[in-house]
Amino acid sequence: MEIAGLVLAAGAGRRYGMPKALVAHRGVLLVRHTAAVLSDAGVTPAFVVVGAQAARVRAAAPELTYVANPDWATGMASSLRAGLAALAATAARAAVVLLVDMPGVAPDAVRAVTAGAGPDSLIMGGYDGRRSHPVVLGRDHWAGVAASATGDHGARDYLRRHAARVRVVPVGHLADDADLDVPSAASHA
Repeated sequence: MEIAGLVLAAGAGRRYGMPKALVAHRGVLLVRHTAAVLSDAGVTPAFVVVGAQAARVRAAAPELTYVANPDWATGMASSLRAGLAALAATAARAAVVLLVDMPGVAPDAVRAVTAGAGPDSLIMGGYDGRRSHPVVLGRDHWAGVAASATGDHGARDYLRRHAARVRVVPVGHLADDADLDVPSAASHA
């Protein structure tokens, strides 16, 4: 196992009206879809970080591997910390992070950002000059990311502080990083 995956899926989906992990997108639950993207890209293991309505998410997709985030209400950073802590027990040299509400991120985009990734890697998907997901965090950075992650910022502050080391891989031709924040976004996606 070289590259592991994290699906951040712990939020309550307040604007959406329900946890987005439980939203069906094109007939498939977002949590299943996002885990399948990682699997189809050859990423293993893949851990899904859950919090809000965790029991419902686990029951809806029992075949996935879950990490509980009891602090999910404090924001995405706590999910990232919980996921990285779980991955520390694996032999993974890097982790690719996906958000459950970005169904347009495809396996080809994950393969592109993980190609050649190692323990010292910081890699982001590039979309016409913007940096977004998928994000690869080399193992050497996990402790620093966990220590600096606060609120809903996730790894953002750490990546900014280490901007010179971040490699951006163009994936806009392979993926769409639009997120589903409200029900109308899913119905039109």
